[in-house]
Amino acid sequence: MSTLSRRQFLTTAATAALGTQMSSCATLASGSAIDAHVHVWTPDTQRYPLASGFEKKNMAPASFTPEQLFAHCKPEGVSRIVLIQMSFYRYDNRYMLDAIAAHPGAFSGVAIIDENAPDVRGRMKALAKQGVRGFRIYTASKDVEAWLATPGMQEMWKVAADEGLNICLLINPETLAAVDKMCIKYPQTPVVVDHFARVGMAGPVTRAHLDRLLHLSVHKKLTLKTSAFYALGKKTPPYTDLAPMIKECRDYFGADRLMWASDCPFQVDPGHTYKDSIALIRDHLDFLTPSEKAAMLGKTAERVFFGA
Repeated sequence: MSTLSRRQFLTTAATAALGTQMSSCATLASGSAIDAHVHVWTPDTQRYPLASGFEKKNMAPASFTPEQLFAHCKPEGVSRIVLIQMSFYRYDNRYMLDAIAAHPGAFSGVAIIDENAPDVRGRMKALAKQGVRGFRIYTASKDVEAWLATPGMQEMWKVAADEGLNICLLINPETLAAVDKMCIKYPQTPVVVDHFARVGMAGPVTRAHLDRLLHLSVHKKLTLKTSAFYALGKKTPPYTDLAPMIKECRDYFGADRLMWASDCPFQVDPGHTYKDSIALIRDHLDFLTPSEKAAMLGKTAERVFFGA
């Protein structure tokens, strides 16, 4: 059936189903959904300057503030959001941190730090005190294994394990083997994989790429974002062509290790809406039980990013 054995599949699926029944026994309360992945930024580049190499023309849209986000998410019952540091600001996390401080209880954060700068541990712990619950990394080198093996990156994974913080990965399918090795080396490090590891971004979902992703389900500290629907597969609402991939992810990981996310503001580009994204999980996937939808639309993200 795939590179994973039938025995492994049946065992994993049974365990996932049992776990879902036990830990997501209640449906999600109205208005309590969590969006696990949103970027915000401001046109005020005097107060929050862009990092070297970026210009205002790179900011598309020109503005996506928390207030603009709320206009999209609140009508759909989303009350909490995980903010992901935007690449425009690189290591300057101030705008995200200020948004967290300005809206108590609404946001959790995923920061970006320079792993090659001194005192990785101290900087991660300081950011955690300001509402950061994860640290985003994305491949900066063609030699991914060598990059992951650098002292700074190794220290990030160690600190994340010690402090209960998440290593959040923006990666491509080709990188999954290296991630697998890191998860084996650091089994206590919580790991979050963004956007299905971009399986289906370059075209139709392929069996080989999906199997690489599903294999990561053996790492019990790893969770997966079912997100960025606008960029995957046919890239057209209602995105139901992604249903088979989501079903297999549910079977392998269990709904308690999946979390929906919009990836706004890109989800609200022309031709797509915020409702289109959340509706795929909430309204269109009949194979999901109410408790599984509750996990994917809030309970998993609450546990991973809000400490509940």
